[in-house]
Amino acid sequence: MPAPVRGGSRVAAKPRAKGPASPQAKRQQAKAEGGGSAPRLTPRHILMIAGGVLTLALGVTLATGGRGERIASAVGAGIDGKFGEAGFRLRAVHVQGASAMATADIIRAAAVHKDDPLLAMDLNALRERVEKVGWVKEAHVVRLLPDTLVIAVKERRQLAVWQHDGRSVVIDDKGEPIPEADPGRFNTLPLVVGAGGAQHAGEILPVLAQRPKLMARMEALVRVDDRRWDLRMKDGALIQLPAVDEEQALMQLEQLDLRSRILELGFERIDLRNPDTIAVRPRAPQPTPDATTTTAAAATPTEGV
Repeated sequence: MPAPVRGGSRVAAKPRAKGPASPQAKRQQAKAEGGGSAPRLTPRHILMIAGGVLTLALGVTLATGGRGERIASAVGAGIDGKFGEAGFRLRAVHVQGASAMATADIIRAAAVHKDDPLLAMDLNALRERVEKVGWVKEAHVVRLLPDTLVIAVKERRQLAVWQHDGRSVVIDDKGEPIPEADPGRFNTLPLVVGAGGAQHAGEILPVLAQRPKLMARMEALVRVDDRRWDLRMKDGALIQLPAVDEEQALMQLEQLDLRSRILELGFERIDLRNPDTIAVRPRAPQPTPDATTTTAAAATPTEGV
C-alpha cells in the first residue's frame, strides 16, 4: 500500500523493528527524529523568559538613555510576537454592568480587535477611552489570560428626557446629557422642559416618584423662569408649584385629593404657589348639544356621493 502524501511529496514507510530497542537506541532515534530542532516553549516558559528580558531591557534603558529606549522597544516587539505564538491574543471581550444599548458604544470606544496581542495592551489608556463614553460613569479593565478582555463599567442612570431650544436629550441624575442615548427609545422616562430643567430635575423627580398616582397623570415637568415647576397633565390641566417647599405643596395636594378626588374629577388649574391657600380653577363644563339644532341637522338632506 503506498505511503501517505504530505506537502506534495511521498513519505517512505519506516521498516518494522525486528525486536525491542535498547534505551540508548531509543534516545538516539528520538534525537534523529527531532532533527536537532529546539523544543517548543510552553506559555509558562515564555512568561518567565519575557520577565527576564524585560528586566534586562529596563537595565539597558537606564544605562544608555535614548538608545536604550529604542533597544527596549525592539525587545518588547519581539516579546509581543512570542506572546502571540503562545496564544496570548485577543479572542473575546466581555462588557459587564452595561445595558444592551450602551455595550456597542463601549466596545467601539475600546478600539480593540481580534488577534491583538493581549499583554501589549495599555489598560489605562483603554479605560480612559471607555470612560469618555456618555453612558459610562466609571470603568475597570482586566485581562484574563490567555485570550479574554473584561470591561466592567458603572453606567450612568438615565433620569429624564430634557427638551430645550427645539432639541431633546437624555440626562442622568446629575443633569448631564448622555449624547449616545436616543431620546426616542426612552418613552418611559419623565419629560422635563425648559431652561434650567436638566440641572434641577434631580431635585424634584425623586419627590414626584413617591406619588405614582400623580406621576401617572403627568405629561411634562416644565421649568418656569428657572425658579419653579409647573406640572402639565396629560388632559391639559396645570399644577403650579412654589419656588420653595415643593414637597409641602404636594402634600397639600394629596390631602385635597383625599377629600375631593380632584385628580380623578379633573380641573383646569391648581395653584399651590401660596402656602396658605390652594386655588383651584374647575374645568369648564362641556356644552351639551342643542336638541333643536340636532333635529334640524338630522332633517337636512345630503347629496349622495
